[in-house]
Amino acid sequence: MFIRKLSIQRIDAEGNRHACPLHWIDNFAMRNFTNDAIFDDTLPRADGILEAGHRVPLDRLQQAMEDWFRRKGYLRAEDHVEIIELR
Repeated sequence: MFIRKLSIQRIDAEGNRHACPLHWIDNFAMRNFTNDAIFDDTLPRADGILEAGHRVPLDRLQQAMEDWFRRKGYLRAEDHVEIIELR
């Protein structure tokens, strides 16, 4: 089920990449009750690393994570999230 390995990075105002901490990713995965079963196929692994199934659309995941991180106060207004499939 968790065949894809994803890099989850916070991009700051200067364009520098920072691995999102595991507790951010875990908080999203465990508490993002969107009633959208599509995000059930995710498994946080490490700082900046999330495993996911093929049915998880990266564009929706990026938008949902960025929204969640902003609501939690993890991201500043000028920051954004970048998700890249590693395999």
